[in-house]
Amino acid sequence: MRLRPILLRTILLLTLAVAGAHFKGAAAFAQEPQAAAQAPLADTPLDQATKEIDKAKVQLTALQDGVKQNADNDDALVGLATKADELSRAVITISVNLRPRLDQIKNRLAEIGDPPKDGQPPEAEIVTQERNALAAERAQINAVTGDAENLSITVTKLVNEVTEMRRRLFADTLLRRTEISVSVLDDAGGAFVHEASEFLQALSSWATFVWKFKRFPLFAAIFLSLASALILLSGSYRLFGSYLRRDEAVENPSYIGRLSIAFWSTLIRTLALSVLLVTSFFFLNGFNVLRPDIAPVIGALFGAIGLVYFVGRFVNAIFAPNEPRWRLVRLSNLGARSIGYCLLAMAVVNALDYLFGTIGEAMSSPLVLTVVRSLIAALIIGLILISVSFGKPMLAKNGDPDAPGRHWPRGMAIILRVVGAGLILTALTGYVGLARFVATQLIITGAVVVTMYVGLLSGKAISRQESFGDTFFARFLTRRFKLGPVAIDQAGLVVGLAIYAVALLVGIPLILLLWGFHVQDLQMLAYRLFTEVRLGGISISLLGICTGILLFAGVYLLTRWLQRWLDGNVMARSHVDLGVRNSVKTGIGYLGVGIAAIIGVSAAGIDLSSFALVASALSVGIGFGLQNIVSNFVSGLILLVERPFKVGDHVVSGTAEGIVKRISVRATEIETFRKQSIIVPNSELINGLVGNWTHRNKIGRSEIPVSVAYNADPQQVMDILLELTAKIPLVMRNPEPHVEFLRFGPYSLDFELRFFLADMGDGMAVRNNLRIEILKRFKAEGIEIPLPQTDLTIHREARPALADAGRDQPNEQENSADTPMEEEEQPVRQLRSKTADGNRKG
Repeated sequence: MRLRPILLRTILLLTLAVAGAHFKGAAAFAQEPQAAAQAPLADTPLDQATKEIDKAKVQLTALQDGVKQNADNDDALVGLATKADELSRAVITISVNLRPRLDQIKNRLAEIGDPPKDGQPPEAEIVTQERNALAAERAQINAVTGDAENLSITVTKLVNEVTEMRRRLFADTLLRRTEISVSVLDDAGGAFVHEASEFLQALSSWATFVWKFKRFPLFAAIFLSLASALILLSGSYRLFGSYLRRDEAVENPSYIGRLSIAFWSTLIRTLALSVLLVTSFFFLNGFNVLRPDIAPVIGALFGAIGLVYFVGRFVNAIFAPNEPRWRLVRLSNLGARSIGYCLLAMAVVNALDYLFGTIGEAMSSPLVLTVVRSLIAALIIGLILISVSFGKPMLAKNGDPDAPGRHWPRGMAIILRVVGAGLILTALTGYVGLARFVATQLIITGAVVVTMYVGLLSGKAISRQESFGDTFFARFLTRRFKLGPVAIDQAGLVVGLAIYAVALLVGIPLILLLWGFHVQDLQMLAYRLFTEVRLGGISISLLGICTGILLFAGVYLLTRWLQRWLDGNVMARSHVDLGVRNSVKTGIGYLGVGIAAIIGVSAAGIDLSSFALVASALSVGIGFGLQNIVSNFVSGLILLVERPFKVGDHVVSGTAEGIVKRISVRATEIETFRKQSIIVPNSELINGLVGNWTHRNKIGRSEIPVSVAYNADPQQVMDILLELTAKIPLVMRNPEPHVEFLRFGPYSLDFELRFFLADMGDGMAVRNNLRIEILKRFKAEGIEIPLPQTDLTIHREARPALADAGRDQPNEQENSADTPMEEEEQPVRQLRSKTADGNRKG
């Protein structure tokens, strides 16, 4: 009896607890602003956003001051532009982070509604307080968001201003004019002697210091640099060994072989040397071997070496001075050597100009020395171009590379002379910076562009149909992965696209760097390209799209692996029916593709709400235009779930009869017994009549009709048929075979042998064997299988006697006397004919 009060008390407490929880849930959103107001301001997202905005304003002021102070320093402006771009992204992030809270406030205010008007009943005080708190918080968020937007606009203006300053600075540097006179040359000569003396003294003191105190770091840096270069070079030879050296045994190398060796030998070997030089400088500087005044000089020396080596590899790859059969251009041997030497000489001149310029900056040499040095370089390159234009490098008409060549085409010779004379004239008129820039771009940018073009030609040649199979890499893939011609041809397309990507991703950044861009510019451009590409009002992230594609491919491959694992390990070992296995595999496949698509689209960051209006507008048209497809799709799902037939069943649908080979969500593939594949839409199989001979099992009845002559003993015939059937092991004993006496036919006694088989697929063979045995046994027993017979009865009527009315007509009597008259009815003739029927049953 004491349990009842305790139980009532417990129920009452639980009821109060549920009611209190409901009240707290209703007031939670209203108390959230109050709790936020009572909490420390530093813990609220709004306060954090305010502090970040204040901090961004301070950074913007510092950037503006830095731009004013470094208006003439391009390197400093590049760093400031990078910081401004980072600040712009940070400000946008502040505004984006406040949007979810602002959306919550708007939704809650819409739920609460407007305050009551005059004359309406007053609302609860807690609702009024909640509305006021939310409105105040919304006003604060709008204020912070407005500050962020204004700050973002200001930062964008600053970035544009820096870009314009850099463009103007670049143009001023190129178009700056310097007076060229004899006194300038004299001053430059004296400055050169003084600078050389100071540099040699500084270099000697540094070398002595390094040998005494930095010997071990020096050798360690050299060893690590060589190791890095050797690793890259050895790996390159293992992967591209056949493309790095020319086979002297090949008499007539193919065009694709010449292109590939020219491109890969230039690229791989130049990259290997570049790795050696870059890592050497990095380790020397990291081990404190280089002094601040020597480090730029060593870096310039490494850059000059890399430039000369690259041009040398380019000349050897394109012109092949000593191997005319590998040459990519139609030049004579003498022409190829002369043009190669001229290009290499121009590269050496540019490299020395760059090296001496760096030494001058390190030694703080006067401007006049830089001007004269660039003048000399421009004059030398101009003279080289003019001298080359008068040569005879073109291949002779007979195609002999050793024969004297022909002159340049007229247009090419004129271009070389105009460019060379223009360089000389520009330098002599005082525009030394412009002349030096053009001369540098002629050799370096030209070499990069031609190498990139050769790479694109290589990719095009490899991706051409049935061209990749002749390469070494294709033969390796054939041996290693047992690929067929079609797969190799498809791999050639992939390899060609990869070569395109390598040529563009290496060549375009190099060209941009040569034309005045900095590494920071390329980083900023790549970041914007991969993270935010705006097309109208849509923002696309290439990096997000690539990530989405990779995730889709990963989930799809995981789905295929799960399908194979379930089918080959779980269901196969459990002896699951083939149709069930097919349904499970198909269902998992479609489910996995759907999940992969959702994950890929979500990772790509594509906002599908932008397409909602278009989808709603097209929904009606899609509903009418694709109703058959949707019907087949739904029918396919019903077939996979309900399984009225499965893969391997013997079905009859309309005019199609055969074995089910595949069931998809749109159509079902039925293979007839003549090996013809019939694709039947699933809606027809759902809405029409479908006969399934093997729905639950493969047991089926088979019949053999037999006809014998009337003189045969019916019981003997039945016994013979049952006896022959009992000798066949494939015939089931339960139900047992039996013979049906069907009818008394027009010319035979008709029987039908009926028996059951465990597998309907054996019916044809069993029936054939049984027919042969029945025929042999009937012949042995003297039982006749009659031929079809047909009875024909022909009735012929007698002619009536002619009257005497024709006696007065002698001519007619004479004529009629010649024709015999039949006065009595002729007897009926009966004709019985037997006809053979080739298409008889049994």
